[in-house]
Amino acid sequence: QMQLVESGGGSVQSGKSLRLSCTASVRTNNLYCMGWFRQLPGKEREGVASIDDYADRYYAESVKVRFTISRDNAETTFFLQMNNLKPEDAGVYYCAARTRACFKDDYARTDLYPFWGQGTQVTVSP
Repeated sequence: QMQLVESGGGSVQSGKSLRLSCTASVRTNNLYCMGWFRQLPGKEREGVASIDDYADRYYAESVKVRFTISRDNAETTFFLQMNNLKPEDAGVYYCAARTRACFKDDYARTDLYPFWGQGTQVTVSP
């Protein structure tokens, strides 16, 4: 059973950066799709970015230029580099994984990810 643990959340001012990490308990190179999701106050959980074993990446339009998803060579940790953060980015960020590869039309579907981290808070002040 895969377990995911996020780290790297915190409180920053608008325009600053944060880097989130998600460490998996097993290697992630078995055609896993790894994703970052967030739940903003009063909103449903939404997909932010994903990366798969082929290094295909998908991003939500709202973060496309500012956020970058990546993974380490050991394939046990993946990251979300968030630059130029805005107050509207504030919320709880979750990492997730699935055994199916990422696809553009479903990478953001929360129901397709069986493995989730516990979430990490990101706060952005004006």
